[in-house]
Amino acid sequence: MNEKIIEPPKGFRDIEDSSKRIKIINIIEEIFKLYNFQPVETPVIEYEDFVKSWNENDEAISDIFKLQDKGKRNLALRYEFTFQLKRLAKNKKLPYRRYEIGYVFRDEPTKTNRWKQFIQCDADIVGSTIKNEGEILKIASEILEKLKIDYSINFNNRKLLNEILEDLNVGENYRKEVIKEIDKLDKIPEKEIIKNLERYKAEKILDVIKKPEKYFEKYECYKDIQVLKKIAQLYKIKIIFTPYLARGLGYYNGTIFEVKSKKIKETIAAGGSYLINNIQSTGISFGLDRIEMLADIKEDSKKILIISLNQDKKAIDLSEKIRNNGIICSIFFGKPSKALEYANSYKIEYVIFIGDEEMKKKKLKIKNMINGKERFLTEEKLQKFLKSYKFKL
Repeated sequence: MNEKIIEPPKGFRDIEDSSKRIKIINIIEEIFKLYNFQPVETPVIEYEDFVKSWNENDEAISDIFKLQDKGKRNLALRYEFTFQLKRLAKNKKLPYRRYEIGYVFRDEPTKTNRWKQFIQCDADIVGSTIKNEGEILKIASEILEKLKIDYSINFNNRKLLNEILEDLNVGENYRKEVIKEIDKLDKIPEKEIIKNLERYKAEKILDVIKKPEKYFEKYECYKDIQVLKKIAQLYKIKIIFTPYLARGLGYYNGTIFEVKSKKIKETIAAGGSYLINNIQSTGISFGLDRIEMLADIKEDSKKILIISLNQDKKAIDLSEKIRNNGIICSIFFGKPSKALEYANSYKIEYVIFIGDEEMKKKKLKIKNMINGKERFLTEEKLQKFLKSYKFKL
């Protein structure tokens, strides 16, 4: 009787080959470290009250996964990393620079390129200035260029948005809701947004945020826009002032930014400035799933399979020499026909046979699995091949 195949729950998935993802994470991590961010690890499960205390009115809070332990304590899966900084940054010497890469969870409707379990790659500075915001944007630029991703960095400032709303006589208690509506501009029809804004007598904001940049020079908070642009020039990165950029999360209190690519609609990285424990902070978050779709990274083609035909000692010795040359290698103890099927299945470029015939000739048979050509090589010639990995059969 066949056992029923159990699929992952809706919104979750198996990733059977995560080699590209690991390479991307390594690149992101390498650059975070170069900028002196310290790696941390935090619990996937937190107290529900702690998760909610960060920003209870945000939509993401309504999407948290809730659970109870055996002691009937109310717990939740983390939906992001930022709220955990409240604990990590306590009593730290400032500026406190940390990065974290790991899974977060949101119980929201599944869509294309959106899962309930996904990896975020975050870097934050607690005790930051506008100059640090420029540094964060430089980090984004460096990572995306290393991954060969075309991108644009759009930025705005929450203080500027609030100043505009004040100028339009929009009540302070309505401003967060108005900003949430502005954030929907690329998600729902503008007519619907206008209708929603009419409730707050704020529909004029749409006309204002479409005006050219020079118009905003009259606002006091525009000076922060100018400062950040100058810092970006020092870092030799291009950033685009985008007055209609809002970012829906309510905790931002200064610069906000989104990184986009023409190849997908979704944002690939985002962040901004906020308060942690009443300390000015700034940070960025990369979504690994979207980065993976865009990153131009070559897979490891350097793979060799050794087929041991009752020559296990020789096969093991040779496999160690191959690995010492930095080449992926495994041994197949079984029939050659099965070994070749295995090599094709896992895209292994070369197969080496070690059997009685090879031992008598003191030569090893090597087969190119791409073009099917075979050749006998002495161990000396094989060593040269391993060092260059450019030998053509």
